[in-house]
Amino acid sequence: MGKSVYTLVVNVIARTALEAFWTRHPAARASLTAWYAVVRHATWASFADLKLTFNSADMVGDGKVVFNVGGNNYRIVGLVGFRAKRVFILWIGTHAEYNRLDVKKL
Repeated sequence: MGKSVYTLVVNVIARTALEAFWTRHPAARASLTAWYAVVRHATWASFADLKLTFNSADMVGDGKVVFNVGGNNYRIVGLVGFRAKRVFILWIGTHAEYNRLDVKKL
C-alpha cells in the first residue's frame, strides 16, 4: 500500500466567537467569514508562512497574533499553535476597541 499523504489544516476555535461578533456588528460578517475560510484552509508551519497569507498580521508575543480584518476595521487576536494547527480566538473587536485593549493581558 502507498503512503497516505494529507495536509493538516488549521482548526479555528471557536467560530461561535465570530458569529457572536457579527450578530452585534452585521457589517463585519462578510469579512469575518472570509477570514475564517482562509484560516481553515491554511497550512502554516510558522509565523513566516502566516505572513505570506496575512501580510498585515503582527506577532504580539506568547503565540498571540493580531489579524487586521475588513480593511483594518476589525481586529482578531488569536493564539496560534503552529504545531497543533490551531487558532484560538482570544478577542474580536473594532479597530477603535483594539486601541483601548492591553493585548498582553489576554
